[in-house]
Amino acid sequence: MALRPVNVNIKALDDTAVGRFWAEALGWGISSEAPGVTNVEPGDGFVWPDAAAVCIDIVTVPEPKSAAKNRVHLDLATTSAAHQAELVARLQALGAKPVDVGQGDVPWTVLADPEGNEFCVLDPREIYQDTGPVAAVVVDCLDPRAMARFWGEATDWTLHEVTDDHAVLRSAKGVGPYLEFLRKPDAKTVPDRVHVDLLPYPGDDKATEVARLRTLGATDLDLGQGDVPWTCLADPEGHEFCVLAQS
Repeated sequence: MALRPVNVNIKALDDTAVGRFWAEALGWGISSEAPGVTNVEPGDGFVWPDAAAVCIDIVTVPEPKSAAKNRVHLDLATTSAAHQAELVARLQALGAKPVDVGQGDVPWTVLADPEGNEFCVLDPREIYQDTGPVAAVVVDCLDPRAMARFWGEATDWTLHEVTDDHAVLRSAKGVGPYLEFLRKPDAKTVPDRVHVDLLPYPGDDKATEVARLRTLGATDLDLGQGDVPWTCLADPEGHEFCVLAQS
């Protein structure tokens, strides 16, 4: 039994506008499963779920983003210095803004989408040349080793690297983006604006998977979601995530 990351969920005041930004940013398409929800995923016959891409769901909420930096963000891949410069310019034309999160003099560019959600446009790196437009889903944490243990057991993704400062997982199929945990000194203080959605495999029971996650250290989370088919949980450092029901 295991779960697979299938979506990055982003809360927004305007799901349509933020969804349109991310679709244009990634060169993906848009659909909607319900009012207030915009789905961004690859075109060209892509069938969700597929390890080749972690899709993006934008969900409308009434609260704007706080001033706190998101503890989950996307890193975008580039293939050359020229591609990086072109992508940064194109994203800014779409409404992205440069932001300073204390990064200093680094080879990547930190931007925020139209509602302030931070993301990075990376300098070209060999490791990300086959990921698609999203190089990695990055999570700030206090203890990458503990996060690697939890998420490595929660999902069927393969652990590629773990140190005191950095942990890296990727689909066992060797496709799609990486899931990375970066050590940061500040503990989580506000609810995440961005989180990961996990999905059981066909034939696996969601309730059994949720119970297994609790034994690994996950805790139940009440976000006012009410009676919904998914289950809201938090990992051992308090990062929210959802376990979806099979559709």
